[in-house]
Amino acid sequence: MDTTIKLDQFLKRAGAVMSGGEAKHLIQEGAVSVNGEVETRRGRQLHEGDRVVIEGEAFVVEGLRR
Repeated sequence: MDTTIKLDQFLKRAGAVMSGGEAKHLIQEGAVSVNGEVETRRGRQLHEGDRVVIEGEAFVVEGLRR
C-alpha cells in the first residue's frame, strides 16, 4: 500500500499540468509550493493532507490509501 506520491506525478494526476515536462519546468522555476514553502524538487514525496499550490490554485493530496 503506497501512501506517498511524487510531486510531479501528483500535479499530473490532479490535472494541474498536462505533462511531466510541464510539471518539471514549473517546479524548477519555483512556481509550486507545498505546505506554504516553495518546492523545487519534482521528486518530493507528498503525503495525505499535504497542500500544493501552483499558479494560485490549491490542491490537497488525498485518496492515496486504497
